[in-house]
Amino acid sequence: MTIKTPFGRPMRQAHFSFSPAYTPLNHGSFGCSPQAVLQHQAHLQTLAAARPDTFIVRDTPLLIDASRSAIAPLLGIDVNEVVLIPNVTTGVNTVLRNLTWQAGEVIVFFSTIYGACEKTIASIQEVVNIEGVKIELQYPIEDEEIVRLFREAIERVQSQGKRVGLAMFDTVLTFPGARMPWEELVGVCKELGVLSLIDGAHGVGCIDLKHLGTVEPDFFVSNCHKWLFTPRGCAVFYVPFRNQHLIRTSLPTSHGYQNPGSESEPLPGGKSPFVHLFEFVATIDYTPYACIPAALDFRNRICGGEEAIRKYCYEIARVGGQRVAGILGTEVMATETRTMNQCCFANVALPLKFKKDGVEEQNETRMFDICEAGQIGSWINDRGVKEFDTYLQIAFHAGMMWVRLSGQIYLEVRDFEWVGERLKELCGRVKKGEFRKP
Repeated sequence: MTIKTPFGRPMRQAHFSFSPAYTPLNHGSFGCSPQAVLQHQAHLQTLAAARPDTFIVRDTPLLIDASRSAIAPLLGIDVNEVVLIPNVTTGVNTVLRNLTWQAGEVIVFFSTIYGACEKTIASIQEVVNIEGVKIELQYPIEDEEIVRLFREAIERVQSQGKRVGLAMFDTVLTFPGARMPWEELVGVCKELGVLSLIDGAHGVGCIDLKHLGTVEPDFFVSNCHKWLFTPRGCAVFYVPFRNQHLIRTSLPTSHGYQNPGSESEPLPGGKSPFVHLFEFVATIDYTPYACIPAALDFRNRICGGEEAIRKYCYEIARVGGQRVAGILGTEVMATETRTMNQCCFANVALPLKFKKDGVEEQNETRMFDICEAGQIGSWINDRGVKEFDTYLQIAFHAGMMWVRLSGQIYLEVRDFEWVGERLKELCGRVKKGEFRKP
């Protein structure tokens, strides 16, 4: 039975555990869990404490199987194509460190790649002579242009006689918070014979993914603890049947590994080698994995289902972002088609001017050097935490400074209006040079 709690302040007060003084406008970074899900996790942890061996050896595999069965329909995939891992960074590392790279192979990615993923590529380059080709993106940019640049980059590399071994891209970018045309990019990969790896950190629970099995990328990983409301850390790792032979080991390598030079070990419960590989990967707290059914129950019974959640989050991000921009006298990052805005984020420009190529524009006062952008962003973030009990996700992009705001079911427009006024004050203090004071 659905017992829907109204979104906004009633939802926050009834189901979430935020400090009364805290204003949570950065859900996208680490997510949060409703009290009912945290209580379920605590129950599981109590069971683990009461009978550790029984819970870990016998109960946990069954709980993980139940979670995999619960999440598979949300992705439109077979249950035996998905396993659970701690986070997207682990999934990206699992793929990149399992593939067999040949000297001179190329990985194609965008300049908007998540920092840890780009560093993973750099780490692999320490031991294998592979090349990274970065496609520069400057937002706002239309999907059609992104796909064109992507295709041109791959074709250019291939025309030089090089092999593109993999292309990596996002469902929704970390910054700016923008939905990418990942379905079309997968299509280009298939057409040009390139493996696709999708960083879906902002995926399940944030955008509709029921067609994932139809789009069928080569590898896909998405956090559940960000937008699906499971405890941290929990992520789904999708590998279609055709590619499961490419994933030889979990990270770290554990009991599920099968040495190709040895006789195959019998697998419990008739499970596939891929599923067994990730069933027990060292001793960690697996209870976040087991909370997927509880999170889905909350979303369906209390919130009214995935579509209702997305509709509210998208709308509160849109309206809230516009209110903040109105208070600041700036703009919300958007394209004409607005496809980039079909997610739970709003990126709002801050009223701070930066010199272009070190040159101050005519009739402009209080312009800052681009080299000061990092210091300014850190100062605003620090003041937000210490003075206003909120966390402001600030970043510099395309010559401007932005704040990325998250829409979520526990927020109302007045929360965005509140942060707009705080940002207006902080930007005024930046213009007076307060960020330079020790």
